[in-house]
Amino acid sequence: MSDSLVIAGKTFRSRLIVGTGKYRSFEEMARAHAASGADMVTIAVRRVNVTDRSKESLLEYIDRSKIFILPNTAGCYSADEAIRAARLGREVGLSEWVKLEVIGDEQTLFPDTEELVKATRVLVNEGFIVLPYTTDDLIVARKLIDAGAAAVMPLGAPIGSGMGIQNLANLRILRERISEVPLIVDAGVGTASDAALAMELGADGVLMNTAIAGAEDSVLMAEAMRAAVEAGRKAFLAGRIPKKLYATASSPLTGVVR
Repeated sequence: MSDSLVIAGKTFRSRLIVGTGKYRSFEEMARAHAASGADMVTIAVRRVNVTDRSKESLLEYIDRSKIFILPNTAGCYSADEAIRAARLGREVGLSEWVKLEVIGDEQTLFPDTEELVKATRVLVNEGFIVLPYTTDDLIVARKLIDAGAAAVMPLGAPIGSGMGIQNLANLRILRERISEVPLIVDAGVGTASDAALAMELGADGVLMNTAIAGAEDSVLMAEAMRAAVEAGRKAFLAGRIPKKLYATASSPLTGVVR
């Protein structure tokens, strides 16, 4: 495809990245993944059963010939903890890629950006492809890029809040000032219009989990999110008309015979 998402040299057909948590069953998760059209799915390393092979694992419900696994370090509150989780994910064969999360506050789940930059630097030096979940701070994004991050993933609102994109100005600034790596909005999406807005702002992709898994009909919501991401991307590429305070006739009067 001419407009695919490329991260660290790897091409993805879809610009929608989805998660694996909060579904009512693994079967529902698999159906939602298929409906979303996503070809990259993120999994919390701590949720993967790697010791007891007799127990059911969510990995059994993901077709790894079609879907790329992106391990994440959800639940880690320090650089050292996140680094250990990333290493574990690689050791058990999940991937050398990692969605890096280093949480700094239990209530808001906002990232600890100082620890995040530290962990990014260490993991990049160890050969990982690091996609850090971060704030919408341009300076932090620059530090992450300098540390070797393969993408920057700013939040649109707190994780799981469903509030939608609350930081339009900051995301616009990030889009204008960052071109070296993909910009992927991660967290805060509640419904399809939120995903479309993120893409209209120029995001290269959107990552979500709760908005789909927590919907009354997760499969139908996954379809909606797929369409929203595609529509938002097309709208961004098409270039919207400028906003004006006053009306402009849609049928010009120039050349009209009076």
